[in-house]
Amino acid sequence: MSLLLTKTSTIEQYCKHIVGTTTPRNGAPMAQFYITIAGDSALNVEFKQEISPEISGLVHSCARMLEEHPIEGVIECIPTICSLMVCYNPQIISYEALCACLQTRLKDITGTAQETRRIVEIPVCYGGEFGPDIDFVAEHAQLSVPDVIRIHAGVDYLIDMLGFMPGFAYLGGLDKRLHTPRLQSPRTCIEAGSVGIGGAQTGIYPLPSPGGWRLIGKSPVCLYDPFRDHPILYAAGDYLRFIPISEEDFHCIQAQVQAHTYTCNVVVEHTSAGDDEECAERGAGVEHDAGADGNSDAERGADNMCDAPASILHGTNTHSTSANTSKEREVSTWE
Repeated sequence: MSLLLTKTSTIEQYCKHIVGTTTPRNGAPMAQFYITIAGDSALNVEFKQEISPEISGLVHSCARMLEEHPIEGVIECIPTICSLMVCYNPQIISYEALCACLQTRLKDITGTAQETRRIVEIPVCYGGEFGPDIDFVAEHAQLSVPDVIRIHAGVDYLIDMLGFMPGFAYLGGLDKRLHTPRLQSPRTCIEAGSVGIGGAQTGIYPLPSPGGWRLIGKSPVCLYDPFRDHPILYAAGDYLRFIPISEEDFHCIQAQVQAHTYTCNVVVEHTSAGDDEECAERGAGVEHDAGADGNSDAERGADNMCDAPASILHGTNTHSTSANTSKEREVSTWE
């Protein structure tokens, strides 16, 4: 690998971390970041090494800033759990110039919530043959299986990053009670659509794959299709909302997916101050799940999925109001 150096550059300079800080504003504290080299045409902007909504917010704020105010020569930005890789053309902008530009621009990011939150709803059949490890998860958490389902489906999960395979979403926000150790011996093949828990994270497998996560359910939805205009149903920075369904509904939706007549709901919520905490805590306790009708979001979503009107199944434009949050929602489709 070659390093494209200017006359005044040295390899030692490239190996050093460049340190920067954000400016405290709007109640957001100052955050430190490091810029490190990642080859001859990429660098990493690294924040504190932890899985948290605050760090994820900084990473995605950084990505949005570069998308909304592009730097000439920057080709692509790839968010991860606590860092952002910035790929660039060194014939257009040098490493030093890009670092200096980032140090200046990143002072203005805060990691605060966006004005809108995009939530992709994923139907999931929990337990049984689709979730062979759910009993272990329940026993480990000293909870009943229904409580595990309610807690797991009661949270809108922030997609911290995509990785491992096309469309595999690493999700933040798993309730601590459901943290479960991985299998000591990974399975050689996990079916596409399987929902699992691995340590402090939960995720869903978009393709058949080996894996060591504890499987608690499965979705009939096709999460990754290279022939779609948008091959992956979601992006880093979006949220996933799991909707419990019955086995009968699973097979009904599966038939629609195979016939190319099913589309996931995409809910766009208009947020306000404090909504991030509210969203993260939607399923923090079983007692918090009840809406105005006394039923949880998960229970309402599980009722009669196959008998629902086409506007729900296919995600055509409708409007609804959340009983839990009283926020207006715009429901649209992923075409």
